[in-house]
Amino acid sequence: MRNRTSLPTFILLGLTDDPQMQVLIFVFLFVSYTLSVAGNLTIIILTLVDFRLKTAMYFFLKNFSFLETLFTTVCIPRFLYSLSTGDKTISYNACVSQLFFVFLFGTTEFFLLAIMSYDRYVAICKPLHYATIMSSRVCGWLVLCCWIAGWLVIFPPLCLGLNLEFCDYSIIDHFFCDASPVLKISCSDTWFIEQMVVALAVLTEVGTFLCVVMSYTYIIKTIIKFPSAQQKMKAFSTCSSHMIVVSISYGSCIFVYVKPSAKDEVTINKCVSVLTTSVAPMLNPFIYTLRNKQVKQAFTDLIKRIPLISKKKRHVDTHHKI
Repeated sequence: MRNRTSLPTFILLGLTDDPQMQVLIFVFLFVSYTLSVAGNLTIIILTLVDFRLKTAMYFFLKNFSFLETLFTTVCIPRFLYSLSTGDKTISYNACVSQLFFVFLFGTTEFFLLAIMSYDRYVAICKPLHYATIMSSRVCGWLVLCCWIAGWLVIFPPLCLGLNLEFCDYSIIDHFFCDASPVLKISCSDTWFIEQMVVALAVLTEVGTFLCVVMSYTYIIKTIIKFPSAQQKMKAFSTCSSHMIVVSISYGSCIFVYVKPSAKDEVTINKCVSVLTTSVAPMLNPFIYTLRNKQVKQAFTDLIKRIPLISKKKRHVDTHHKI
């Protein structure tokens, strides 16, 4: 048995050993990662420059897009490097760092999704008090609390995980350092930390999911009381994008992390992890933009302003030359 100080590197098996499949996976992940980053950064830019997107709803959406960008960046570029170079090794420190940030960003996202559902509850059920309740100061504190809660959730298992020992078998059956495959190759007794990871995962996902369910229960009750069908459709449309993202996030993550033991097979979970780390972050910007008239209008206005800015810049440069 050797401890982590004498075992500097792990080997990430990835998704497949088939060279042709690796090319297809590389192209798919590269395209999805590029679209994900471009889409989420577009939302961040729009919420920063457009005065119509200065409400609490878009403040939370901006932070959610920021988290999605960080989350997918922690996982995908490293795997793309491995696919392009054939280098499957990853150092112990890099592996721990990747595991830490994956769980920090992922856990914080769940708390933020719960806050976003509360924001929709206030907007629909208490519209007259919305500006007061969801002030910029309150929104800032809520986002900060999401980050603190995410840190508090991952801190206990992380401390225990740093004391794990690993044998000569250092092959991680995954394309990034995830908790289950890392615990699977440890020589230490991982039963307690496994139970802690499961308990914290259940506590986080169930707790935040209950907040989402409660918020939407009150939202639906309020919408049903609206007199006209047009008002009902408008109210539902403001919540539909968030509900789709919630369904994708909770459905996939519950399948991956809420299970009895880390010693279980992770083959299927690797496929689901592709969904959570690349496909979902790519889809979320399109879900929010395609179903939101204000965001689409802000994007259209920004595109129209770009040629004007370029034309004005050329005019200024010509004037200086003269």
